[in-house]
Amino acid sequence: MNPQSALFPRLAAAFVLMIHTCLAAEGYLEKTFAGTTGTLPYRILAPSEIQPGTRYPLILFLHGAGERGDDNKRQSYHGGKLFLEKKNREEYPAFVVFPQCPNGKRWVEVNWSAPEPHDQPEKPSEPMSLVMELVPELEKTLPIDTTRVYLMGLSMGGFGSWDLAARHPEWFAAVVPICGGADNSTAPSLAKLPIWTFHGDADNVIPAARTRSMVAALRAAGGSPKYSEYPGVAHNSWFKAFAEPDLLPWLYAQKRSP
Repeated sequence: MNPQSALFPRLAAAFVLMIHTCLAAEGYLEKTFAGTTGTLPYRILAPSEIQPGTRYPLILFLHGAGERGDDNKRQSYHGGKLFLEKKNREEYPAFVVFPQCPNGKRWVEVNWSAPEPHDQPEKPSEPMSLVMELVPELEKTLPIDTTRVYLMGLSMGGFGSWDLAARHPEWFAAVVPICGGADNSTAPSLAKLPIWTFHGDADNVIPAARTRSMVAALRAAGGSPKYSEYPGVAHNSWFKAFAEPDLLPWLYAQKRSP
């Protein structure tokens, strides 16, 4: 065997590790994914230290309507600081990814304010299609533990979380939809997934009935979702959700069967 050919894989592995180490030394980095139908800006946070041979969880976070755009910054405005906290980065090392939906688009092209469950669109929205391409690409290029991929989202991203989980329940170890809404008929496909969902009972943007009815559908399908409803809280229930002391311990404890 040519000694140089034997050396190449080790050099390549060392180069990839160096890139990952540089990534970990920063906060969120701005990246752009080129998919088959367009580009998707995203921000990524790596574990503070990346150990050789170790694989880490991935958190995919879908933002709300107010964070849409093309600046590749505002999408982590809500939730981004939670994962940047030193204590959380030390106790729960993970890759955290915030893709950004462009203005005028939605993670799910449905009416957010409708009190009744919507029908899931046959095809995912354009931004969601790109997210569905991005996740496998990240799993191929980063040291990700594919049994510990977690999905979170708030408001418009809460709809997106329910939608994406229903399209690919086999991808995720747990799902955390916050003040969103779902197609209740997808509950049987999600019943076995660990789910913790949140809503404020005074939400005048997306009715709490949307989450209540999906939780009831999941339970009817044999699921055991966790549901936290906050009395007197309006549409910003994510502040309460992020402050839950058990949220991250619960999330990171979930693991999907290979």
